[in-house]
Amino acid sequence: MADPEGRTLGDEEVAALERVIRSGMLNSVWGTEGRALEREMAELYGSRHAIACSSGTAALHLSVVAAAPDPGDEIITTPITDFGTVAPILAQNAVPVFADVDPADGNLDPGAVARLIGPRTRAIMAVHLFGAPARVDELRALADEHGLTLIEDCAQAWLTELPDDPGLPGEPVLAGHPGLVGRSGGGRLAGTVGQVGTFSLQQWKHITCGDGGLVITQDDAMAHRMRLFSDKGWDRAAGRSHASLGLNYRMTELQAAVARAQLAKLPGVLEARRRTAVRLIAALEGVPGIRLPRPEGHAWWLFPLVLPDGKASALAEHLRAAGIPARAGYLGEPLNRAPVWNGPIYGSSPYPLEGYAPDACPEAERLVAETLLVIDWNEHYTDEHVELVAERVRDWS
Repeated sequence: MADPEGRTLGDEEVAALERVIRSGMLNSVWGTEGRALEREMAELYGSRHAIACSSGTAALHLSVVAAAPDPGDEIITTPITDFGTVAPILAQNAVPVFADVDPADGNLDPGAVARLIGPRTRAIMAVHLFGAPARVDELRALADEHGLTLIEDCAQAWLTELPDDPGLPGEPVLAGHPGLVGRSGGGRLAGTVGQVGTFSLQQWKHITCGDGGLVITQDDAMAHRMRLFSDKGWDRAAGRSHASLGLNYRMTELQAAVARAQLAKLPGVLEARRRTAVRLIAALEGVPGIRLPRPEGHAWWLFPLVLPDGKASALAEHLRAAGIPARAGYLGEPLNRAPVWNGPIYGSSPYPLEGYAPDACPEAERLVAETLLVIDWNEHYTDEHVELVAERVRDWS
């Protein structure tokens, strides 16, 4: 099987780069592309504010800044995610608390989250893993009950759709938007239920500008904090005045111009990924011992399968032998078992992790070690690719 790169880069992005270079202004503070990208993102997601930044990890750092934890406060999150989800928690001297996941899709289990909420809990950070919608309505209800901030990490979940539940937060958007298929009916998107939603434009995400990030929020005060932090705490309306602590997380005009061209292609990217993923689900129905992903709302950053204990590695090896990009576990270990917790985070000091030992997360640990298999997925896959994957899985079973 060929391994298409899954990128939609072409003449539009080249023209965007030329436009910026010929303008002579590559910095988004004085340019126009970054602000235009923010407007287009806000419109797409029905959000009051969108803030562009230098990476998906930077976007997550801004979301933690928006939640405003005190040193030593706790943020509950998932152990099945990239370290970019957790690093910003530590960067703000807060403590990550890992909750277990739903074994069906690897997303946070709201029941597990509820059991971990304590007096130092400041926020919940949910990840829409592989593009599958997490149970964010339940998590938002928990957050509201306890006065917490809900952050949605949508790095893998561009245009992931949520089930319709008008009684809970989230704005209905994108009604009739061209290119969307398999709509769940409500039109609500991942990233719109929490107080903050974050997105990645890293090389291998649905759309890319190499590295880059976006944050959306309806909250004016949170937006102000995040925008200040992304620009060294510089209140530019007040002159050269630094109102608060901040870093330089600015997106360049070159990144923003490419991201704008990519954003216009996003609906087509999702349509193509969804079409072939749904075909593969249909082709694998009835294969014994394999739990198929639920297609509703899924954005298909990867195509996950859950197998009986110990079988994921064998199937991944079988698929790779046929040239199909597949791997078992997704991570080397879930983040609650990462070696980083064995040593100090800053210098020789254990603060804020004195006596810290992440809780066990049995479902997450079993998924990573035994049962989870992921197949790379992108918009260039064809029906022939789908049939090859289905044939090899059926052969193995």
